[in-house]
Amino acid sequence: MPTKESHEETAIAINIPFYQAKRLKWVDEVYELLVFTDECIQSNGQSAMRLQRELLKADILVIVAVTNKESVEWIKMSSRTIENVICFDSSPDLKNKLGGYDVQSEVRGNIFANMLGNSQSDKTKESNEVVQTVSEAWNRHSSDDIRFCLLLIINAYIRPVPVLKNLRAKGFSTLNCMLRNCGRQVLNCLLDPNCRKALQCLNECSPVDQVCNYRCIASYESANLEAFSLCVLQKNNCLELEAEVPDKPYVLPLAKFRGQHLSYEMAEDLFVGWLGSLQWSWRVIAGQNPAYDQFPCQYQLFYRGKAKGSFWYEPIFQVKTLEGQLVWRRRKYRVKRGKIPGTFYFSVLDNGVVSNEFWTIVDVANDLSWGLFHYHGAARAAGQSYTGAVLVSPDGAFPNDREKTKVVAALEKCEIKEWELYNVDNCSCIDPPLGIPEGSSLHTILQIENPNWMPA
Repeated sequence: MPTKESHEETAIAINIPFYQAKRLKWVDEVYELLVFTDECIQSNGQSAMRLQRELLKADILVIVAVTNKESVEWIKMSSRTIENVICFDSSPDLKNKLGGYDVQSEVRGNIFANMLGNSQSDKTKESNEVVQTVSEAWNRHSSDDIRFCLLLIINAYIRPVPVLKNLRAKGFSTLNCMLRNCGRQVLNCLLDPNCRKALQCLNECSPVDQVCNYRCIASYESANLEAFSLCVLQKNNCLELEAEVPDKPYVLPLAKFRGQHLSYEMAEDLFVGWLGSLQWSWRVIAGQNPAYDQFPCQYQLFYRGKAKGSFWYEPIFQVKTLEGQLVWRRRKYRVKRGKIPGTFYFSVLDNGVVSNEFWTIVDVANDLSWGLFHYHGAARAAGQSYTGAVLVSPDGAFPNDREKTKVVAALEKCEIKEWELYNVDNCSCIDPPLGIPEGSSLHTILQIENPNWMPA
């Protein structure tokens, strides 16, 4: 199955505008992204006339993969009055503008790389941070990060974007709050080399850049970092950040499994998956959130706890730290049933910050050869909201070709395209720290039968 890493870049570029038009509406219904192809320019018909009318009132013109000479000249003539013109992977003859000023561009790739120092006005610290954040997001070339680029430009040059309000947070100017409420934790962190490196790393990240932030945390996590975050962020909210769990897209859960209506017990059994026959429930093949899917060797453990009605999820994953070391990390989520079987509420204390998530079992093959789980989440005190999905199997390998149509249909239910998936590196997964607490229980209904292709 093709993923983002293996798909042709040009094909992705062509699909991006159509895809983002709907997803911008998830952020705010007032945003309208109209998509035109350069074929309408070359036709000189009604579509070209409509495009000309729309350009007269456009706030931003985004140009993706336009190289035809005739189209380039037409766009140059028709976009002179637009203050924000952004070109990705297009002809070098197309010039970029932000806030009415020209910015230097490259033939391909990141148009923002040389933006600093090329404006006709002096750059403020705030605008420098916007440029840096946009540049880092665009370089990752994921659909979510591309939408993030557009929102950053809207936020900086057109109107405030509510979901990016944490970019305007006070940050470490709230030192008074930190020292008044968390003096001991701050001092312990600053005296701990690992914790100090974590703060230095996080200070280089935008507050809303989940990929950058989480890699810093996973690289340098420690007891002192957890105590610092718990006091400064979670208990006292000294950075004055906030975030809510997204409610879009709405994803319907699996309705039936093996011909039977899905019950809460069966849904939990599907999460438990292969645990018992194997040492894990599932292994992650690929996912749609680069903040998590950048990490190799991902194992999932789902199990019922000792207490009546309790259910737990423990992801185990490998991290290549920013200093080049390979280490294992583990988290522990409390899981509660949602209003509909197949939906669940997850919560975790991750390095001192609480994350709340809403998970949906989208589909699971009858033979448990693969499954797809979708989630929305937010770490309120860290000011981060996110969505994602994980494609799983018992051995971390993609389903066979016979299952591809079903997998694609499941992804479509989440409004995810195949090329958005990030492959998880499942090579060299040596000695993962598996195991569940003594007294835990597994399936209540589901019978697991090992097929011939299962590893020993």
